Amino acid sequence: MQRRQFVRMLSVAGAGALTGLMPMGRSAWAATTPSAASASQKKMVVIFLRGAVDGLSVVAPYAEPDYARYRPTIGLPAPGKTDGLLDLDGHFGLHPALAPLMPLWTSGKLAFVHASGSPDPTRSHFDAQDYMESGTPGQKRTSDGWMNRLLGELPGRPSATRGLSVGAVLPRIYAGPVPVASMAEGQGATRPTILDQPHVADAFARLYDGSDATSRTYRESLAARREVLASLDPSAMEKEQMAANNGAPLPNGFPDDAARLARLMRNDPNVQLAFVALGGWDTHAGQGTARGQLANRLNPLGQGLAILADRLGPVFDDTVVVVMSEFGRTARENGNRGTDHGHGNAMWVLGGPVAGGKVHGRWPGIDESSLNENRDLAITTDFRDVVADVAERHLAFPAAQLAQLFPDRPVHGDTPRILRT
Repeated sequence: MQRRQFVRMLSVAGAGALTGLMPMGRSAWAATTPSAASASQKKMVVIFLRGAVDGLSVVAPYAEPDYARYRPTIGLPAPGKTDGLLDLDGHFGLHPALAPLMPLWTSGKLAFVHASGSPDPTRSHFDAQDYMESGTPGQKRTSDGWMNRLLGELPGRPSATRGLSVGAVLPRIYAGPVPVASMAEGQGATRPTILDQPHVADAFARLYDGSDATSRTYRESLAARREVLASLDPSAMEKEQMAANNGAPLPNGFPDDAARLARLMRNDPNVQLAFVALGGWDTHAGQGTARGQLANRLNPLGQGLAILADRLGPVFDDTVVVVMSEFGRTARENGNRGTDHGHGNAMWVLGGPVAGGKVHGRWPGIDESSLNENRDLAITTDFRDVVADVAERHLAFPAAQLAQLFPDRPVHGDTPRILRT
């Protein structure tokens, strides 16, 4: 068996944070420690809701009569009514399960971009997610993901943990030549692996002491793992996890992971980009209203985002969190009291630099003449415009390189500015 194959087997078998074992392509990154880091303090976290969350329930246009007419059993009551929406601006209301986020809204650190998404019309989860993660809607041949391209062109000194993925599998959005560190979900984030055994570590150190690409990749990945673990003090982390639970339902453990991610980002200034994927949003049946399937997903998500903002402390002032999903859901409920695959959705944007307390974007309305294909919310804001705004004005991504970040992205004159000037 070749060494490269053996390394890949170990990364799958339990080497946890060694998902940095991937082709380098461009120049290798030298591993750095937090004390030696000179990377930018500006940070971005992307949270991808796989399965297509219902944006018309997350940010509901309750002021429009068609909303209640389209959704006789799953439409959320207006603000002020029992289990009603949380009023945002007199037209839109926030799902009551997301009440932990209201302080961020009122303090101007939470905004939404409604009627946003990918311009590609597919209703396939697989294709839509691929397009949003590659950043090239409708193009199946793109080999890398936009967050990897973003990493490759950010100003400042690279580090082994500049790009971080939460989860065991490297997501499509990070595919590419620039290495990415990973943090396992849940308790696996600090669980010892086979490479933590001294005799195994020594053997690998001798095996990969050369100057070839595979040896360099191994050493950089190992350095990234050590840096992640050094920033996650288990004793302190256990206390944070207990506080994060707070009796809330944890279908996917996001509050715990959010607390852990916040601690890592606060302790390791090298971490600049982070990605988290959360599933369970495909609510074809029994979607529910203020309670039920969707509410049970939104509750821990809202708590986790509030925890992330709180635990980041002053770092939150230099952080932008973007929550996105592959497409929205139908305006009308179906016969199973759920919603089917749609088109337009609502993106969430949180952070100190955000022009919050506002629903951004051009709202097309949900009357029958305005719906996409007479069934879905139309898209008036390309998701790439939102990300490009964050990349250029927050992360100082070179404006001249935006065409490489998102090839073939149309330039619109009315693109919403979701960051404060």
